[in-house]
Order: sequence, then structure tokens, then C-alpha cells
Amino acid sequence: MDSKNPGDMDRSVRKLAPIALAKRKALLNPNTDAVRLIDGIGDQLPGTILEAFADHWLLSTTSDFIDPEVRQWLRDQPHSCYWKRLDQHQKESPVLLSGKPVTEPFLAKENGINYEISFQSGYSQGIFLDQRDNRAEVRRRMAPGLKLLNTFAYTGAFSVSAAMAGAETTTLDLSQPYLDWAKRNLAHNQLDPAAHHFCKGDTFHWLRRFAKQGRTFDGIVLDPPTFSRDEKGKVFRVESDFTELASLALDVLAPGGWVLCCTNFKKLSPHHFEKQLFAASSRRLRAVHSPMPDDFSGESYLKSVWLTFDGA
Repeated sequence: MDSKNPGDMDRSVRKLAPIALAKRKALLNPNTDAVRLIDGIGDQLPGTILEAFADHWLLSTTSDFIDPEVRQWLRDQPHSCYWKRLDQHQKESPVLLSGKPVTEPFLAKENGINYEISFQSGYSQGIFLDQRDNRAEVRRRMAPGLKLLNTFAYTGAFSVSAAMAGAETTTLDLSQPYLDWAKRNLAHNQLDPAAHHFCKGDTFHWLRRFAKQGRTFDGIVLDPPTFSRDEKGKVFRVESDFTELASLALDVLAPGGWVLCCTNFKKLSPHHFEKQLFAASSRRLRAVHSPMPDDFSGESYLKSVWLTFDGA
């Protein structure tokens, strides 16, 4: 947070932060303790994000400066608080700001599901809170006998949601450590990782391979990074390559199935994102957009589209 007048900042934080926390009170319950508490400009505190993971807090700022009064307000709270700067070029682990150090991974709960969180794992802590409602919808749509493919899976949160509904899941990511993390997330919920499938490698490669094998899925999650490079150096850019990605996914979609397509690329409008998706198939497609969770009161940057063949 930047301020030329620390006193004004102090009054703002001490006045506005409790209001923001009070608005989220209903979201925090015995089944959910992972919530965004302050959402920047949506809570009149631009550049500042505060999230709760179980009993621990994570402050994220767009500036490398934290006003002393903000630090003091956080020290007055009964939580360990870590801080990271929102910088896509320097992705560092959070650092302790106040309270007791949290040196080991711990569990946070979302809609009754346990997820492993780590403040020592790098730039991301294990779960993206803006996908909470989408995870809940995946669980609602899945059932025993159905199959989910979770691509760019990170720590497998969508896989766990589907598995909790009794579905068989395939979790796909370039990183073996993240696949191992996904297995632990299943185990944290008394789910047997051996009953599910894990694939290491490039999503484009695996989608083509599944098509050749004749494998199909009832639900597919496409939530790629805005920019990435595979093991062979091939570049993926959301704004130019999502059509091909969606097309390959639709090739392995079972009759009556769905594809959840997500991007947080701010320069891509919902209209142009949907246009990319409709170009993915010669068959008629139906697109349903999902809003962001209620605790994300600022910019609606996450675009989520549930894609089905028309009539499905």
C-alpha cells in the first residue's frame, strides 16, 4: 500500500479492514476457513489483498512498501501473517510479517474439503481461492461412474472436488512435485490416490494421446497459465492458443459432458474469450459464464465458461 500520509492510511485501514472482514464473516464456517478477506479496490483498499488460510493470513500487495500503520494493524490481529509482493517477474515465497512462524505445510478447509497449504512452496500457496465456486460446481456435476480430466492441474484441487463426489479422476501437470501434492490432497480427504490417474507432461500432447487411445471424459477442466513453455520449449499463450486447446479437449469429451474453460488474463475480454471457444468446434456449442465468488468484490478478472455441445 502506498500513502503519502500514514495517518490517513491508518484511519483507512482501521476503518475499512474491519468492514471488509465483517462482509466475509458468513463465508467463514466449520466447513470453510479459506477466504479472501480484503480484495483491494473492491474494499476501498487498492493494491492490497488479504487472504485467510485456516488460522493464518497472507497479505499480498502490488507495492514493495507496506505502511507502518498497516503492519501495526496486522500485528494487533491474533493470526500469523505472511506477506508477498504481487510480481509475476519475481515469484518468491512469502515472508513472515507478524505472529508466529508457520514453517510446515498445514491444512485449510473449503466446503468440507481439506487442501494442503504451504507458505514455503514459492509464489503460490497450494490453492487459488477465486476458483472456490467452480470447484463446488465440479463436485455437484460429478458422480460415481463419471470421469474427470484435470489439466494444468497444479495441486489437483479440481480433482479432489470430483473425487469427493465419487468420480474417477485423471490429473495432468508438467510438474512431478505438484502431482505428488495432488496425491497428498486426495489422501488428506481419505481418498486413495491409487484409485485415480496421474499424468506428467504437456497437456496438448496428452489430449492428442487420449484421442488416439479412444479415451473420453465426462468433465474436463482447462485452467492454463496465461503464458507457459513446455518441456520442448513450445510456447502457450492464452490469447492465441486457447482455441486449439479447447478443440483438443472437445475431441475427448464424452456425450453429454462439459469443459470448464478458465483464464485470468485481464487483457482478454469475456466476449473475445467466448469467441475463441466457439471457434474450437464446427458443431454448435453452448457457453455458460460463471461469476467470481462473493469475497472477490474488486475486478472480475477471472473468466470461467462451462462449454457443452448444444443440446447436451
